[in-house]
Amino acid sequence: MRINNVVKMGVLGVTLLSSTFMQAQQSNDPIIDAIVKEGTENSQLKRYAFELLDVIGPRLVGTPQMMQAHNWVKDEYQAMGFEARNEAYGTWKAWDRGTTQLTMTYPRIKSLEGTQLAWSPSTKKNGVEAEVIILADVADKAAFEAWLPTVKGKIVLISMHQETGRPEYQWEEYATKESYEKMIANKKAATEAWAQRIKNTGYTAKELPKVLEEAGAVGIVMSHWSGVVGANKIFGATTERIPTVDIALEDYGLLYRLAENGKQPKININAQSKDLGTTQTYNTIAELKGGEKADEYVVLSAHLDSWDGGTGATDNGTGIITMMEAARILKEVLPIPKRTILIGNWGSEEQGLNGSRAFVADNPEIVEKTQTVFNQDNGTGRVAYLSGQGFLNSYQFLTDWLHAVPQKYKQDLKTYFPGSPSGGGSDHVSFVSKNIPGFMMSSLSWGYGKYTWHTNRDTADKIVYDDVQSNAILIAILAYKASQEEELVSRERIVLPLTKDGERQKWPESKGPKRTSNE
Repeated sequence: MRINNVVKMGVLGVTLLSSTFMQAQQSNDPIIDAIVKEGTENSQLKRYAFELLDVIGPRLVGTPQMMQAHNWVKDEYQAMGFEARNEAYGTWKAWDRGTTQLTMTYPRIKSLEGTQLAWSPSTKKNGVEAEVIILADVADKAAFEAWLPTVKGKIVLISMHQETGRPEYQWEEYATKESYEKMIANKKAATEAWAQRIKNTGYTAKELPKVLEEAGAVGIVMSHWSGVVGANKIFGATTERIPTVDIALEDYGLLYRLAENGKQPKININAQSKDLGTTQTYNTIAELKGGEKADEYVVLSAHLDSWDGGTGATDNGTGIITMMEAARILKEVLPIPKRTILIGNWGSEEQGLNGSRAFVADNPEIVEKTQTVFNQDNGTGRVAYLSGQGFLNSYQFLTDWLHAVPQKYKQDLKTYFPGSPSGGGSDHVSFVSKNIPGFMMSSLSWGYGKYTWHTNRDTADKIVYDDVQSNAILIAILAYKASQEEELVSRERIVLPLTKDGERQKWPESKGPKRTSNE
């Protein structure tokens, strides 16, 4: 997921309605009472999380674990009585993460905390050992090209050195005002200086690893600190022959200071991974067939893939298990809904919403008759924000459905109507761009942005099950109400406002998926 925890409040900041639904009410609907009872007394969330996160683990597109996850989800839905299938939509580079061992061998022996990036090339059996140097601080591209030959046989540090590993909130709480302000100023200056250092090379930060590889470097080391103690962002490697690793802030700083002060540190990178060529990519689709309007759909949406620094627990394991649980509950209490409940477990969201975009492109007859889409993809917290996504009449049908939800499950929920359409962020956008009312079930943060989003700390222990259970019950009720409507809800869109340049804003463009990793 591309992080988007703050819901747009109306169009250009204009909120037409905000509601917290504080009126106490009791359900007069036995189906809703049964949903609450089933979700409370027979929750399967912990079992789902254990199998998906602890047993299967991270689900990087193209890995054997991703295929294992597709099959597990499919089998679970079939065991519940759903029709379920894996739908192929393209191919991707296939790779299997192995072990990463990082050791400083000079001027002293020390194990280092870190890991290879996704799709990093493997090293030889005993790893590669070399001196560590820092990316040069040069005046221009010509000077950088003159420096490049010095990287031959070396391991290059390409991230900024962080002078403090304490998060800003600790400085704000404990430091003197003068000390805090000094730290902020120094960090700003260091960030700007490092950005200029990168710019002066004539290459982007994304291009540099391959440039250094071509010049003869034997390894690339970075440290993408999130700003929280112990948490680093772990993305993908761009090198093709040499390993790219991310090292924790504390150990990266040690190497940087040693190199900066002429101690010529050495490290051994032993990164064992497997290049498996190419493999097919899939979405896993499950359907609870409807009755009277079986050819119309309510879609429960979550992406199955993840980055693999952790196990993808809050991005997006929690979304997957929430939708599985909501679907399970509905199957138990409403075995034949009016409309078909379709659950989209999308692949390759992290590489550009590819799975959901492929589904939308490949299944126009389903998309055309989709009532609404409920998507979850931003952590473990209770659903607290719901935007109308620019659909003019979203206030009417969403608040009608929410009216039926018991107070306990919506007491923190704020709505924003009509809102404005998301241009990116998660899989609901694939449907919104096709004029289908799709809604992000936006959650309370729980430190998501810096603590778990795409980090090495996105693991099962970060799940708050009380909140996830609440979400599953809420979404099951909304799906039930949406399914039982007499007609498809309105697709009428608002007229978007002018930009600051006086041009009319445009509805999000429907984009096709990347069907191969070469696109």
